[in-house]
Amino acid sequence: MGKDRDRTVYRHDDGVWVNKRNDAVKASSLHKTQAKANIAAAEMLRNQGGGERTTMGIHGTIVSKDTIEPGNDPCPPRVKEH
Repeated sequence: MGKDRDRTVYRHDDGVWVNKRNDAVKASSLHKTQAKANIAAAEMLRNQGGGERTTMGIHGTIVSKDTIEPGNDPCPPRVKEH
């Protein structure tokens, strides 16, 4: 999985949520809510073959990091039920 496919969702100072590829200069899409930006980022990652989605909070700190399939998660969760 190439790092060039990874995406970050963050908030502009004007309140608009941005979905941007990490290697891009311009945003891929702009949204009114964080949820809509996350959905768009996940859909774009699936279409590109998977990767990591990093979501930043309103204060610029990382809120979550997710592997969108078919990407390879370096630390997959261990299921203890089975």
